[in-house]
Amino acid sequence: MRLLLSLDLQLFSGEKTERATPKKRQDSRKKGQVAKSQDVNTAIVLLAVFLFLLFAGSYLKNIILYIFTHSFNDYMMMPLTEANVQVIFLDVLKELVLFLAPIMLIAMLAGVAANFMQVGTLFSTEAIQPKLEKLDPIKGFKRIFSMRAIVELLKSMLKIAFVGVAAFTVLWLRIDEILILSQKSVGTAMATIASLTVQMGLIASAALLFLSVLDYLYQKYDFEKNIRMSKQDIKDEHKNIEGDPLIKSKIKQRQREMAMRRMMQEVPKADVVITNPTHFAIALSYEETKSDAPIVVAKGVDFVAQKIKLIAKEHDVIAVENRPLARALYSQAEIGQAIPEEFFKAVAEILAYVYRTKNKI
Repeated sequence: MRLLLSLDLQLFSGEKTERATPKKRQDSRKKGQVAKSQDVNTAIVLLAVFLFLLFAGSYLKNIILYIFTHSFNDYMMMPLTEANVQVIFLDVLKELVLFLAPIMLIAMLAGVAANFMQVGTLFSTEAIQPKLEKLDPIKGFKRIFSMRAIVELLKSMLKIAFVGVAAFTVLWLRIDEILILSQKSVGTAMATIASLTVQMGLIASAALLFLSVLDYLYQKYDFEKNIRMSKQDIKDEHKNIEGDPLIKSKIKQRQREMAMRRMMQEVPKADVVITNPTHFAIALSYEETKSDAPIVVAKGVDFVAQKIKLIAKEHDVIAVENRPLARALYSQAEIGQAIPEEFFKAVAEILAYVYRTKNKI
């Protein structure tokens, strides 16, 4: 029974049921693993491009008309020579750059903005590093028939349906204009087609943006699910951050021992040791050239106090009993610091007594 209970506890501790810790999130971010929807990028880029086409239509129309006008009026009348071909090519290339550059710039800025809105500033080479495990056919087969693949398939079907409905709605609402296109002039027909294209693009982009918001929420949920941690993972992470408690306690013990040895090495240099006499001992040193007040070089209680008094006795450091002063200095004065000002008078009297005693000796 106990064995079964132990196995159940181990299995439960191994289940990833806990929210990821800040460190786990930071490590995942460094690897490029963040909640991000590519559909958001696509929808925002398309929406930005079609908005640009809506407001900059006249600018783009003038460039296209310029290319057609010069192609039929000027270029076709020029003799076909190497110099003329180069002039025509450079002229057409310049107009194409003026036509495409703003669109590409808008698309690039929209893509950067979409990424920044989702993940902020992030640069990681981890995601683009080649991994041999990606070539594993078994894992690839599992990815193809996984729940994520089914979700992606449903998303694709929804996108096609939304875009199709958006395009059909625009065409149906403007069916009268479409039916009389053949009766219009070329310029008017092209303007109508451009208007239809931009309108369908804007509505389709808005529909995709709505779907992308839902997809982002799903991606965030899926990301949170994938980075969940078990109770054991959290314990292991805590150990790695804080260090093993056993090792940490040994380090602290070693530090205390080193500090104790350094403190005991300072006792022989003290001028006086003020005692309780059984529980407290405070060793003081006073040098007029180095400090304006006596310095606490060592202090201790119980066993440490007895050790301080023993070392002081071995090195002929005078011990003076003053119970209230010893207790007050122990609680208010720190090792390596000057004694508080309120103790100057009492300590000065003790030091005067010590100096008189040493002079008699």
